[in-house]
Amino acid sequence: MSLLEINVLVLAYLGDTVYENYVRRFLIQKGIGNVNDLQREAISYVSATKQAFYLQKMLDSDFLSSEEVDVVKRARNYKTTSHPKSCDIITYKYATGLEALIGYLELDGKRERIDEVMNFILGSVC
Repeated sequence: MSLLEINVLVLAYLGDTVYENYVRRFLIQKGIGNVNDLQREAISYVSATKQAFYLQKMLDSDFLSSEEVDVVKRARNYKTTSHPKSCDIITYKYATGLEALIGYLELDGKRERIDEVMNFILGSVC
């Protein structure tokens, strides 16, 4: 099975865990030592609204390759009507696009590219 044949929600499922792991390591490396503080700070990075914001920044700055944009678009355009109450459907679809991209890169073994994407995101908030 080709990576392009994998359901984008499956890619997003994997990408969510990779993304959150990066954020958690980043916060620990910042010196936050209290679990409650870690959780509160993590929410500011992993919310759908923030993920959509970071993805839009990448798109606006032509940071992504055409292949990566295709993955994002597949995820963003995937037919779904459900979304969290904390955001609108468009924001949720963009967040799903970012997670799907990271999942795609993970399955493709492109660890360096994931590092670049996450450094773009985490560097933009430092």
